[in-house]
Formats: sequence, C-alpha cells, structure tokens
Amino acid sequence: MSETAGKPVWKSIIILISTPILALILVPWYGFTVGFTAGDWIFFGVAMIATGVAITAGYHRLWSHKAYKANFVIRLVLMLLGSATLQNSVIKWASDHRKHHRFVDDEKKDPYAATRGFWFSHFGWMLRYGSDDVERIENVDDLYADKLLAFQHKYYTPLAIFTCFGVPMLIGWAYGSILGGLLLAGLLRLVLNHHFTFFINSLAHFVGKRPFSDQNTARDNALVSLVSYGEGYHNFHHKFAGDYRNGIHWYDFDPSKWLISFCSQIGWTHDLKRTPKQIIEAAQAKVQFSTAQEKLGTHDHLAEWKEKIEVQYHKFTQSISAWTKAKQAWLTARKEKLSREHIAELEMKYKQLKKNFKFEKKAWIRISAFSH
Repeated sequence: MSETAGKPVWKSIIILISTPILALILVPWYGFTVGFTAGDWIFFGVAMIATGVAITAGYHRLWSHKAYKANFVIRLVLMLLGSATLQNSVIKWASDHRKHHRFVDDEKKDPYAATRGFWFSHFGWMLRYGSDDVERIENVDDLYADKLLAFQHKYYTPLAIFTCFGVPMLIGWAYGSILGGLLLAGLLRLVLNHHFTFFINSLAHFVGKRPFSDQNTARDNALVSLVSYGEGYHNFHHKFAGDYRNGIHWYDFDPSKWLISFCSQIGWTHDLKRTPKQIIEAAQAKVQFSTAQEKLGTHDHLAEWKEKIEVQYHKFTQSISAWTKAKQAWLTARKEKLSREHIAELEMKYKQLKKNFKFEKKAWIRISAFSH
C-alpha cells in the first residue's frame, strides 16, 4: 500500500467541488444581471458536443481500446478537445480505463469499481489516493510511443487550463462576449461533461439491462447514451470492448459511432473494428439461456420446458457455429482467389446455413420467451 493511500487528492477535490459551486452561482448571476447572447448558447452547445465526443471517440475508443485508427489531424483535434475536459491526459485516462476493463468490479484493482458504491464509481474514486497498483500508470507503452500523446502528458496542466478556459475566453472575445463564453462554454460545459462522463462509470453499472453478459455490473442504459454521446450501451461495450461501436443497432443513439464511420468514408479514419454478428448472437443466447434456467429453477412440473429450451439452445448455438465457419471458408476462398466454382459452392453453403440460423433463432426466441 502506498504511503499516500487514503490521503485526499486536493487537485481533484478543488476541481470537482469548486466548479459545480461556481457554475451554480455565476451562471445564474450573469444570466439575470447581464444576459447570455444567442452566440453564447450556440458556442456552449458546440463546445459541449465537441469536448464530449473527444472523450468518447478519442480518449475512449481510439486510444484506450484501439477500436480504430485515425489520421494526424483527427488525433490532434481529439487530443486538444479532450484536454479541455480536465479529465487528465490520454495516457493517465487510458491506464485507469484499461485497468477498469481488466479488473472490472474488483474492489482492490478496478480504479472505479461499481461494487464499492454509486458515488465512489461516479467521482469518489478521484478524491483519494488508492493503492500503488491502482495509482500506477501502466499498460500504456503503446501510448507513450505516440509523440502527440507524450507531449500532451508532459505539458498537460498548462494545455488543459488553456483549452478549458483560455480558448472559450478567446472565442468569446472574437464575437464580443468574453465572460459569457467563459461561463457557458468554459465553466458550465466543464461541469456537465464531467458528470455526463461519470454517469458511464456509475449509473451505467447500476441501472439498465444486461443482454450480452451477466458476468459483471455493466448495463445498457439508453438514457446515459443520450448524455454521453453513445457510451450508455455499456454491457455490450464490456463484452466487446474492441468494437468501435457501442450501439450496434441502427436506432441506437451513438453519435460517436456515426462520426467515426463518417470519417472512415472520407479516409480520415480506418481499420474500424466490428464484432461479427455471429459472436454477438452467441453471447446474447448464452445470457438468455442462463436467465431461462434460473427462472425455471428446479420446478419439476417445468422439466419438459427446461428440456425443450436446452435442446433449442444447442440447436441455435450450433447453427451459429456452422454459419460462422461457412462464412469464414467462403471469405478465405475469395481472398485466396480460388476457382469460381469452388467459391460459388461455398457461397451457396454459407447462405443456406445463414437461413438455417435465422430459422433456429426464431425458434429460440419463441421458446426462450416462455421463461420470461
């Protein structure tokens, strides 16, 4: 245990306690005595989204999980905007986050373990030093090797102060409202984005559904996604952390995913990682099967249904496996440029097994719904 373990982190305490108090006092005061302009509110909205997405698409998906790659301009912009959130350097942020995924819910090793309580995971973990293992920056050699991130880490404090408060004042001066820009796009934006980000560590581990894994506290929470630019599909994320998406359905609110995808269309991002549908389907089926078994329990009069569910589960998972293997064989044949006849034969087999998968999935949905 570190000698400083349990001692307060005054830098974090000052920032996390004083900024909400100042925002509650100064923003209403200025609004009533002077009044914010339309330009102030537009600047605030743009700054909120830009800095928030810099955390989700940059700090989180790009650097912590390497879910995609980006050109220098995108990386520079995300680094600068992320600095304005006062959430530490990419290197420190990613070190903490990778520990969180590696040791999720471990009260000793997960820096913001939800098992230690809502407020601890929300922001309490930043107010006191933890053990040496928790505080140590590690498992980020790949990020230290990035000169852009090494520069940010070395000069983080002046860079953070300038981007968080200096830039809003400069832009406010440009359109004639220095204090208005500072209070809304600087102070209020900082406080809101702080707690919107913190909700991912707290609320998304306490409220929501667990359709992809029941092995940890992470949950899918659509409300959190609305304020965190797509990060609320947290159960999916913890199961498939390397995926550049959090929301996998077209209707899922995930602007970070949309931005990354759009940038890939114009060549600014590339190597976007996606979890194959088959693997996602298998994970969901496993949770559904586990839930069904738990709900049916040991009731003797439901033994027939338990057997039917078990049989259909194995049929469904086998259809997933067969479909996956057939698809891989087809793609490999295309890549190796085998004969057209062979490729056509593999494609036909793949499509047939895909149809069988869809049939078994419908059957599985029908029978597993009984236990609900």
